[in-house]
Amino acid sequence: MTETAAEPGVAFQPVEYISGDPDSGLLLLCDHARNTVPPGYGDLGVPAEQFERHIGYDIGARAVTLELARRLNAPACLTTYSRLLIDPNRGEDDPTLIMRLSDGAVVPGNALVDERERAGRIEAFHKPYHDLIDRSLNAMIAKAPPPVIVSIHSFTPVWRGVPRPWHITVLWDSDPRAARPMLDSLRAQEDLVVGDNEPYDGALKNDTMYRHATSRGLAHALLELRQDLIADPHGVTEWADRLEPVLRTIVTSLDCRRIQHFKSRSDTD
Repeated sequence: MTETAAEPGVAFQPVEYISGDPDSGLLLLCDHARNTVPPGYGDLGVPAEQFERHIGYDIGARAVTLELARRLNAPACLTTYSRLLIDPNRGEDDPTLIMRLSDGAVVPGNALVDERERAGRIEAFHKPYHDLIDRSLNAMIAKAPPPVIVSIHSFTPVWRGVPRPWHITVLWDSDPRAARPMLDSLRAQEDLVVGDNEPYDGALKNDTMYRHATSRGLAHALLELRQDLIADPHGVTEWADRLEPVLRTIVTSLDCRRIQHFKSRSDTD
């Protein structure tokens, strides 16, 4: 079953905002927080069980984000719709923004998406999320030194029959200020297998981190947690316990709390 983001009769809200201390030094993001399909789109022609997979949302990521926001009194921005509708972690011109086929699952509701429908989904769902992030950052920077941006995602434990060994990975582009200390702190926990830009590369033109962190010169990192480790409340608590001290240390770094621009590896010009 997909999650419900609004009560019957209440307009669908494409974003969720968690308030926090503007001087917490941290803005948390969760691009793929829910597997909801908004009213008017049915089920996109996709069987319900597919929405429970990683193609529908990042399993466990919302719960981890909310727990960290609570513990750290940090603001958080989250989406409320399935990535099968539109992927907020892609640039508006990215060909994978609206997927017709996702990890073997055909998405009939996306098969005939034309430029008008694409623009409509961007305006109704994609843009409100990025506008919320911009407003949140502007409000925080107006009251305190610039925050570190941390985006919470999750990845499958097995991909195409091959087990993935990492418990957590750090994705980053060219700005090492937050990513390198996070890698060092996580690797100091000797029971963890920690990946560096695994199983994906953190340099992606016009994705969320490029748009809001790299372009603004804000220190940042994207954390990918293995889904089986955060699929229940016990796992969420365990990983919040692990990540809380890491993030508390990062935001005390003066180097991380200032604007400094690093050229993205995705920029070829």
